[in-house]
Amino acid sequence: MSETTTTFRTCPLCEATCGLEVTVRDEAVTRIRGDRDDVFSQGFICPKGSTLRQLHDDPDRLRVPVIRRADGWEQVSWEEAFRMVEAGLRPLIEKRGADAVAAYLGNPNAHTMAGPLYLKPLLKAIGTKNIFSASTVDQMPKHVSSGLMFGHPDSIPVPDIDRTDFLLMLGADPFESNGSLATAPDWPGRIKALQERGGKMVVVDPRRSRTAREANEHLFIRPGTDALLLFAIVAVLFEEDLASPGRLNELTAGIGEVAALAARLSPEAVADRCGIPAETIRRITRDLAAAPTGVAYGRIGTHTVEFGTVAAWLVDVINVLIGGLDAPGGAMFPLAAHARPPRPGRPFRTGRWTSRVKGYPEVRGELPVATLSDEIETPGDGQVRALVTVAGNPVLSTPNGTRLDRALASLDFMVSVDFYLNETTRHADVILPPPPPLSRAHYDFAFYTLSVRNIANYSPPTLSRNAEMDEWEILTRLALIASGQGAGADPDLADGWGIATTVNQAVSSPDSPIAGRDPEEILGHLNQYRGPVRILDYLLRTGPYGDRFGEDPDGLSVAKLVEHPHGVDLGPLQPRLPELLTTASGKIELAPPQIMEEAARLATTLDHAPDGGLVLVGRRHLRSNNSWMHNLEVLVKGKERCTLQMHPDDAGIAGVQDGGEVQVSNDTGAVTVQVEITEDVMPGVVSLPHGWGHDVPGVRLSVAARRPGVNSNLLASGQAIDPLSGNAVLNGIPVVVSPS
Repeated sequence: MSETTTTFRTCPLCEATCGLEVTVRDEAVTRIRGDRDDVFSQGFICPKGSTLRQLHDDPDRLRVPVIRRADGWEQVSWEEAFRMVEAGLRPLIEKRGADAVAAYLGNPNAHTMAGPLYLKPLLKAIGTKNIFSASTVDQMPKHVSSGLMFGHPDSIPVPDIDRTDFLLMLGADPFESNGSLATAPDWPGRIKALQERGGKMVVVDPRRSRTAREANEHLFIRPGTDALLLFAIVAVLFEEDLASPGRLNELTAGIGEVAALAARLSPEAVADRCGIPAETIRRITRDLAAAPTGVAYGRIGTHTVEFGTVAAWLVDVINVLIGGLDAPGGAMFPLAAHARPPRPGRPFRTGRWTSRVKGYPEVRGELPVATLSDEIETPGDGQVRALVTVAGNPVLSTPNGTRLDRALASLDFMVSVDFYLNETTRHADVILPPPPPLSRAHYDFAFYTLSVRNIANYSPPTLSRNAEMDEWEILTRLALIASGQGAGADPDLADGWGIATTVNQAVSSPDSPIAGRDPEEILGHLNQYRGPVRILDYLLRTGPYGDRFGEDPDGLSVAKLVEHPHGVDLGPLQPRLPELLTTASGKIELAPPQIMEEAARLATTLDHAPDGGLVLVGRRHLRSNNSWMHNLEVLVKGKERCTLQMHPDDAGIAGVQDGGEVQVSNDTGAVTVQVEITEDVMPGVVSLPHGWGHDVPGVRLSVAARRPGVNSNLLASGQAIDPLSGNAVLNGIPVVVSPS
């Protein structure tokens, strides 16, 4: 007899963490819709969430390991695949050293349980300094500014949008992206609520994005000048005596230094460069300062530029100066259910090692991905000859994809953890596919630390696994191979040893919530689970809302979250300063020397006339996040989305017609693409979406191949980076547009 069941789970396809209601009949999903009882999303769902069934059933998705033979790809058993990995990695490490192996981690790792918990042990087992990730094409500037200001790179304040009266947003389009470094389902509904309570949203963007169209006011800005605008706002706050840090005064060091530097960057000094009139900058600043509560929020458009870290820093400088940091309605620090208490220690620093070829400093344990090709192509000691990729497609998502594509083809060995044969993994010798989202448990380790409200939700697997191996087991077995323990080593034994070590250390620590407890008793509670669920149970039960293994019957545990399938609401964000601060001074460092030096360099750019030509920026779409989503028909159907948006004035000068094909080129590369003439981009700016370019041979993405689009990152040189964070410059790239 057929059986129909309904389960509830969190969508893992973007940062919004929306709740889903999933109906299953005979191990097949029949319907997915928004969970109206979810404590956070309350039924909101975007087009991506309903496609988990299509992803699960996609015939292109890999179900078993494949290895590359001379005559093509061959499906093999898991044991044979791991033996091949051992044969490829271990001799190379023994002969050339650990740095001969590089690792690239894609952003989907942040959307899994295994990624945050098992990648660090894998990287430690490899022992390489050549670690790269999507962070250096995305948000690394915010990690650096937060580390220098607050003491830890993950102490990132988020806009308290549900209680603010004035939201100043730069370089973000949450109506399309669903939010980024600010986890919140239903941004449109939350912004509407802000406006209905008399609040205001001002959006600064070189495009009239979907978010900008719904704003109370939209300001066009020349790409790459956000830091100048933000500095001008700071200058007005000081010049017009609008700065009012309140209780933050005694918690903050360096206000005077910032004021002195800001005096050089008045609205009048930066207006022409930004394209925003000086009086408009002054008016916006006065409105922000006068609002009962206000917050500045900057995202990827402000980070993927030359002065990305300075811009990220200035956002929080403004929030401090208006008294909005750590205050309701301002920028606040979430307290996730699995969070550990802050531990003052060594001050955050960068440059503990440098890249071999260009000498770029390490940041947060990794090097700029813009230099990965250098490390592969340049001979010498430490040359990268093998690569491990986990859930990433850097050929499409990182600068100068043509060069990286060529570099990957030259490697001696490559292994990828991925369930698609894509533009990157086509170069692998072995591909190890993890289970699809519906077949694995889920808890958002990454995004609950960035949530605009403290909540917790755990999702058991909805569908059973077939031939796939759980992702944590794949990563553990790779770690065991890399450390020399062999392809046949048992991941359960290693994982059991890890949790036992953690518990023994905790019961022996006087600061632990389970200090003095019997470790066998604690392990007895935990061992009903395995893998990441066991670790989650430990973190929840010893976390800020935990049950302390029975001491607080109302506290959290995995079992408690299972009893609440719609999530547990832990309340609005609360002030966390000064306890959160782990800087050497114990204060907010408003003027870190590294940033002040770079900010002074920013001021000198006003002495140089801008080029005046066209510059390229990216854009987001609600139906897209990562490149593999282009292989789901329901997400790519309809009007062509990979187009070059161009202002009518620029189109007239270039002699191109709406709907026609144009060539977009510079010294790095060229692409041919359909042009879309629109006043939604400011003059001097053209826009291409990211993640496209599915027209290379040897890829198994049948849907994406029918609508391949073009790879915008073929135009990014990789030579330009933000020097403080190593983040690649992907916005404001000079280009020439001509008829094709």
